[in-house]
Amino acid sequence: MSSHKTAFFNHIAQTSDAPIGLEIEYARGPFFYTTDGKRYTDFISGIAVSSLGHSHPEVVQAVQDQAAKHMHVMVYGEFIQKPQSELAQLLASQLPDNLQRIYFVNSGTEANEGALKLAKKATGRRKLVAFRDSYHGDTHGALSVTGRDVYRDPYLPLLPDVTFLSFNAYDELNLIDTQTACVIMEPIQGEGGIIPADADWLKAVRKRCSDVGALLIFDEIQSGMGRTGELFAFMHYNVVPDILCMAKALGGGMPIGAFASSDHIFEAFKYNPPLNHVTTFGGHPVSAAAAHASLSVILRDNLPERAKLIENEVREVLKSDHIAEIRGKGAMLGMQLKSYEQTERVVNVCMRKGVLLGWTLHSNTLIRLAPPLTIPMDVLKDTLHTIIQAVEENPPD
Repeated sequence: MSSHKTAFFNHIAQTSDAPIGLEIEYARGPFFYTTDGKRYTDFISGIAVSSLGHSHPEVVQAVQDQAAKHMHVMVYGEFIQKPQSELAQLLASQLPDNLQRIYFVNSGTEANEGALKLAKKATGRRKLVAFRDSYHGDTHGALSVTGRDVYRDPYLPLLPDVTFLSFNAYDELNLIDTQTACVIMEPIQGEGGIIPADADWLKAVRKRCSDVGALLIFDEIQSGMGRTGELFAFMHYNVVPDILCMAKALGGGMPIGAFASSDHIFEAFKYNPPLNHVTTFGGHPVSAAAAHASLSVILRDNLPERAKLIENEVREVLKSDHIAEIRGKGAMLGMQLKSYEQTERVVNVCMRKGVLLGWTLHSNTLIRLAPPLTIPMDVLKDTLHTIIQAVEENPPD
């Protein structure tokens, strides 16, 4: 066992009793390489982070250039820093008129935390509405609106006044009322099993929020940055949120998150008291430079359109009586199998053949399919044939 692996198991705090444990040497494009010389195709993009693949040269150059100029100089929001300003301007150019003000943080869960605070401060209300099987992060506020008791129960009490509704169900929308500060939701539930919102239902949620004065928060941390075939999933639906949360692929592999809203709503953060929501490292200049480079590539190379081509190829190749369903949009897809045992076997077979797959957090029969948007088509096809062979050779019990 290498010294690094020994240190990993002896000193790195573990999140499970069975980490994958691959020792990474380097990563390029859709592949990462381990210290024992093996190559793996990353078919989950580091959980929807590496949409440009690994070590994209333009992102690497942006990181190197900015690190040579300056790194942290002041807490967020006090100094004018070119990487933050350029990123905010580029993001705003792609967003609707009511999402022109952007607050940078370090991660997805921080974006959701900030959005919840902003909604409560802007409305003066306390009730929060979320959805069963949702996932919004593991900090206390984000966990409070995550719709799985198995993750919530060990940390009770969490935030009070949280109401959970069923996703895609009309009959509970009346629970969004005049006491509701906000409704937080994923337009496509990610960890809940890659479940897209029904278009008419999502419009009904938007209307109900508008009617009662509740703010609508879209958590697009996993579905954003072109992964679903649009820059953000809400663009499929023509339903615009009051607050938009993003992270993961935003940074091109560097840590950064953000939430966007209107000038009017963000006014609430300036007063009573000032500095009532602050972050030391939010919008770190190196991460902001990487994010600007990444978004520039996504837009220039029209990668949302490429996500649609990936979806077409996946649906064409992954056809089998042993697959219950392929669902999702673009390159945010899930392959529903018929038993946990079958799913485990398929994932393990693919791993042995050099393809990294994995489950979503809330489902043990759904395999995440989320390759980099830049994956070469020949690599995509070869990988899909490896997957379908593993499925055909491992029918459900």
